[in-house]
Amino acid sequence: MANSEDTALKTAATPPIDGIDALVEGRCSDPFALLGPHATTVDGADVLSVRAFIPHASEVALVETHRNGSTTAMNRIHDGGFFESQVGPVGNDFRYRFSVKDHAGHSWEAEDPYRFGRVLTDYDLHLLAEGSHYRNYDKLGAHPMELDGVAGVHFAVWAPNAERVSVVGEFNSWDGRRHPMRQLAPSGLWEVFLPDLAIGDLYKFEIRSRHGGEIHLRSDPYGFSAERRPKTASVVFDIPTNSWSDQSWIAEGRARRNAFDAPISIYEVHLGSWRRGDRNRYLSYDDLIVELIPYVKDMGFTHIELLPILEHPFDGSWGYQALGYFAPTSRFGSPESFIRFINACHEADLGVILDWVPAHFPRDSHGLRQFDGTHLYEHADPRQGEHRDWGTLIFNYGRDEVRNFLIGNALFWLDKYHLDGFRVDAVASMLYLDYSREENDWIPNRFGGRENLEAIEFLKKFNELCHQEHPGVLTIAEESTAWPGVTRPTFADGLGFSFKWNMGWMNDTLDYFSRDPVHRKHHHQSLTFGMLYSFTENFLLPLSHDEVVHGKKSLLDKMPGDDWQKFANLRVLYGLQFMMPGKKLLFMGSEFGQRGEWNCENSLDWHLLDTDSHRGIQRFVKDLSALYKSEKSLHEVDFRWNGFDWLDVQDWEKSILSWVRRANDPEDEVIVILNLTPEPRQHYRLGVPRPGYYREILNSDSEHYGGSNLGNGGGLETLAVPTHAHGQCLELMLPPLSCLVLKRME
Repeated sequence: MANSEDTALKTAATPPIDGIDALVEGRCSDPFALLGPHATTVDGADVLSVRAFIPHASEVALVETHRNGSTTAMNRIHDGGFFESQVGPVGNDFRYRFSVKDHAGHSWEAEDPYRFGRVLTDYDLHLLAEGSHYRNYDKLGAHPMELDGVAGVHFAVWAPNAERVSVVGEFNSWDGRRHPMRQLAPSGLWEVFLPDLAIGDLYKFEIRSRHGGEIHLRSDPYGFSAERRPKTASVVFDIPTNSWSDQSWIAEGRARRNAFDAPISIYEVHLGSWRRGDRNRYLSYDDLIVELIPYVKDMGFTHIELLPILEHPFDGSWGYQALGYFAPTSRFGSPESFIRFINACHEADLGVILDWVPAHFPRDSHGLRQFDGTHLYEHADPRQGEHRDWGTLIFNYGRDEVRNFLIGNALFWLDKYHLDGFRVDAVASMLYLDYSREENDWIPNRFGGRENLEAIEFLKKFNELCHQEHPGVLTIAEESTAWPGVTRPTFADGLGFSFKWNMGWMNDTLDYFSRDPVHRKHHHQSLTFGMLYSFTENFLLPLSHDEVVHGKKSLLDKMPGDDWQKFANLRVLYGLQFMMPGKKLLFMGSEFGQRGEWNCENSLDWHLLDTDSHRGIQRFVKDLSALYKSEKSLHEVDFRWNGFDWLDVQDWEKSILSWVRRANDPEDEVIVILNLTPEPRQHYRLGVPRPGYYREILNSDSEHYGGSNLGNGGGLETLAVPTHAHGQCLELMLPPLSCLVLKRME
């Protein structure tokens, strides 16, 4: 139950006719000065005057609700539907309802929204204005509550350049004159408490611009739920706090799963096209609990990354052009079912990472664009405010309230939905003022440079607060340039991210693997160059959705050669990814060799698993994941040189690479050898650090995975032959297009 401020009666005479005209015509910016209870004087006596504006009412009566229940007819003093009644010196605690009859003879009772005082406090206004109200989502938007013993919904919105803001919905026939809000000047905030509304009611904000009087109908920027597209209304919702059973995950599991020395392998998922139901319908969040979570768990991944599930108007944007920043998309069900999905992930020991898009937003008329008739969330100058490539608008990070909106949004998902971190999209576009712009199409910063200083400070604050308020969460930057210190702490002048996508590794590696093996010896450096900078950041190695769309082909189809060679190449690619330093990410479908490019309109091609070759890829990824998790040497030391050594980086002529991975215990190590041509290499000598018996713990050429089943009989002893600066070597059979992993047995 909430208490309202400023509940003392207002003192005013009967309003002038021009003030009533403004109300009736939808121009009134101060409805509380006209409506509700007012202490006034009539013929020298102090009386209470109650005023109401109810268009289409033929009769309105005042029903006292807390004393004798008396009824007083109200006088119509304006044909537009303005009524007034004096009820005598009844005091500040007078409570009442309206009894209304319309011209068709229908009758109903309703509370008067204009008898309730303020809900937002001066302290709220101060924090919101300076951009430091990090639980802004608890104050702005629509919140069911009980006020002075009456149930209803409190609405609040930021629209500083509006002349009038109203809440509209089916409850008032979408008539913006009916429920104009109180302006809390000079904060730019508006609020009103509407009794009798409840969870599930549809609403929008109708905003009359101060400049020209244009009318804008907007969804709630802080709305917790939204209609399913193509409808665009916000839906009143109260996020439950008692639906969780993941307390042990929050207390211990998250920190364990997200630790820098833990195995982190992320399954990137677009929920709308992972799998479809009958008649190509979307699976619901509840369906995905039954189908997606066990699959991800069985495949050995440690995390699920969701392509943006923030509410978005256009399916084809995959969620990257979001408008409902505080609402999980209704495409897959209710917010309650999304909570059940996250909770089930945690109970299955899976972390959940949200793809988050603070870089830009779309131009849809019901969204944030010119929200109050002015450039509020975006820059006015298109050289700062427009993404030419994407046709979207850029957030104005220099504005306190906009930064507060975005930072509060990040904390909201961690707080209310227990998410375990964010992959932040398009960070490079945020850092550079000239990102993807022509020479004269950008504005330098105050020092004349190309760095977006406001965005940099925003990203630092975002990272600081996420890690401070929710220890153990991950923040991951999709940053495609050589910006220094992306994963360095902010106190060391870094941006403060946990991990950075290694886009250079991805581009170089895929370029190499797309080449015919006969030419690979001339591009050996594509696979080795990345180690020169591998430990300058905390890198994550992604093979993401970006690489399998827009004519880039699927990963399998990028591979050269006949079908056998394509699958063999793909297995080696995954072996390279999982055996190199850095955390891992793989886009859905790639784990079984999806043949066609990803299409967000259809399910993945699960029927491919009817064939041996695709089942073999899937088995290989499953075994690779299990090995990655079980061998500490493959994940404990990802970000320091002491976890990696080349064994032979010079054999470019044969296109063979070999290295060693070590755990914190330097004697805990594995040997990795890649043969990147289709030619088997017999009696291949490889120097190794220590003598003994080396067991072959993974062979991508196993017939179990669809390979030719060449190998080393399960393992072999070293020979006392100095090789590659070591005193002993292994004499190996290297299968064609293969990844071998060996471990010395004590």
